[in-house]
Amino acid sequence: VQLQASGGGVVQAGASLRLSCAASARTSSNNGMGWFRQRPGKEREFVSAINWSGSSTYYADSVKGRFTISRSKGASTVYLQMNSLKPEDTAVYYCGSGRSSSARSDLPAYAYWGQGTQVTVSS
Repeated sequence: VQLQASGGGVVQAGASLRLSCAASARTSSNNGMGWFRQRPGKEREFVSAINWSGSSTYYADSVKGRFTISRSKGASTVYLQMNSLKPEDTAVYYCGSGRSSSARSDLPAYAYWGQGTQVTVSS
């Protein structure tokens, strides 16, 4: 069971980044997947989720209209396209593989987590 997140970096406000989460097919192809983030001193918070087929997506209000989640046709890789980044988006971003096929925003719905990738947005 492995999830590998990548794509983080240091950018200026207004820039874009694309995060990727590569998962082993066994763990992810039939499961919903999601992105969460954790800012310094804060709890991990929901960002976005996608169901097993990619037909249903879900976003936190803070990123709606700026971030887009998608998954590869083989469903083993999930992406998070982040546009119009703001300093408040600075966090470690984690991808998770859900316990069910649906897109979920609650932490207990996720069974496995990647190692996290740092996103830093300067003003």
